[in-house]
Amino acid sequence: MDDLTALARLLDALRPWLGHVVIIGGWAHRLHRFHPLSHPPRYAPLRTKDADVAFSISAPLAGDIAAALKAAGFHEDFSGEHTPPITQYRLGGGDQGFFAEFLAPLQGSGFKRNGQPDVTVAKAGVTAQKLRHLDLLLVDPWGVQLTKEIGVPVTSAVNVMLPNPVTFIAQKLLIQEHRKADKKAQDALYIHDTLELFGGELTDLNTLWRQKVRPTLHDKTARAVEELQREHFGAVTDVIRNAARIPQDRVVTAERIQAACAYGLGEIFG
Repeated sequence: MDDLTALARLLDALRPWLGHVVIIGGWAHRLHRFHPLSHPPRYAPLRTKDADVAFSISAPLAGDIAAALKAAGFHEDFSGEHTPPITQYRLGGGDQGFFAEFLAPLQGSGFKRNGQPDVTVAKAGVTAQKLRHLDLLLVDPWGVQLTKEIGVPVTSAVNVMLPNPVTFIAQKLLIQEHRKADKKAQDALYIHDTLELFGGELTDLNTLWRQKVRPTLHDKTARAVEELQREHFGAVTDVIRNAARIPQDRVVTAERIQAACAYGLGEIFG
């Protein structure tokens, strides 16, 4: 099963809940290409085998998502010693294929009242892992319509919510200090490619930042985003050099990534 077919099966299973969840991570970046404001380049998007599905703890999710996934051929794969355990919803056998994970924002100290780490939450039959700064990705999401005609073989047209490019980039800047070296490089390339995808809309993205995204953030967090874009892309670094080595279907230099990101991020975040 190819990855678009697997994604379509996930979306068909999640159809009753798609108005309350946001597809984030690598699949969000890939699906951004279907948004009317995007300008898809010739090169292929970065690929990922996992689909991250985010929702707010307060989202009105009713019913049993896990049962719907099971009916669509997904099975649960548990890990860790948390209660409830971290759960991946895998399609087919083996551990190298397509899987979905549910994620929710981590608020507060990161610990429960009993002193245990606040890692997971159960809602509508599924277990979501809690992550810091994930709430940012739920601010003013953009919708895209996916159909068979554009290459996503869903049973019928479906509307999916994605993080807008501003929150997608801002969240990646905020989580950099917690990422491993390979993930930092991947995130740098995601930022570069997102700027290329929406490079013709930088003025509108700046307006989106100032009017809709920044006002939802604590001022310290907003200032951190504005400072981090200069810190991470003010000069060519080892992270950027490693990012330039990732693409297999194009040649992009570290200097180009740094210059493009410094300019684009400066236009958006000032």
